[in-house]
Amino acid sequence: MNYEDLLYEVDGPVAIVTINRPSRLNAFRAKTIEELIHAFKRAWADDGVRAIVLTGQGDRAFCVGGDVKQRNETGDYGPTSNGLFEVTYFHRLIRDVPKPVIAAVNGLAIGGGHVLHVLCDLSIAAEHAKFGQAGPRVGSFDGGFGSAYLARVVGEKRAREIWFLLDQYSATDAERWGLVNKVVPGEQLREAAVEWGRTIARYSPTALRFLKHSFNADTDHQGGLSLLSEDGLNVFLQTDEAKEGAAAFAEKRDPDFAKHARTH
Repeated sequence: MNYEDLLYEVDGPVAIVTINRPSRLNAFRAKTIEELIHAFKRAWADDGVRAIVLTGQGDRAFCVGGDVKQRNETGDYGPTSNGLFEVTYFHRLIRDVPKPVIAAVNGLAIGGGHVLHVLCDLSIAAEHAKFGQAGPRVGSFDGGFGSAYLARVVGEKRAREIWFLLDQYSATDAERWGLVNKVVPGEQLREAAVEWGRTIARYSPTALRFLKHSFNADTDHQGGLSLLSEDGLNVFLQTDEAKEGAAAFAEKRDPDFAKHARTH
């Protein structure tokens, strides 16, 4: 398959999936997610592939989440072959594919891109990588894996800080919090991630598959929260409040949410 938004290659026992939209800081549209699903299933079906590396093109961004400019222009994340925007399904696929998934964070991991790296089994980051959330700033949220599972990874207080303050954090901070496993110089990132994949390939694939599903079992109920959150988000995105967040982002101004502050 020829991908429009991705690069796909196999390096020995490792499939490398690269989000290839550097002009949009590797933000994903619906087509990107559709292609990511295809690429991950392709790696799943390839018996020669024993691990998957997910990364972004260039050195500026891993992924900055959903393409808010696209959302502001069209009201959605663009067309797909089946008409669906399946980001929640892709979240589940990262967990369900029976091969370890390694995030190679080559720059900004923000918003929905932050969620993607958190869901990967392992994360290795370049020294210049930055991490953070953006949802409440642009009229969006993730009430499932993006928040509940994040709290399992970094703890409740830190997860609330990430979502409520929307600061950006260094790779050093992320490693200290357990948000990433290792930090390396940027020029060493790809090879370090692939080397982890080669190491994994030396071990029993059946044992690794059972271990991955065992780790996931304790938080699988959060998949239900993700579906509930997605349903709520789809309704919320049609409101003036959410549209203000997207418009402000596209217009490079601060959003004005004051008139939406009533909560009772």
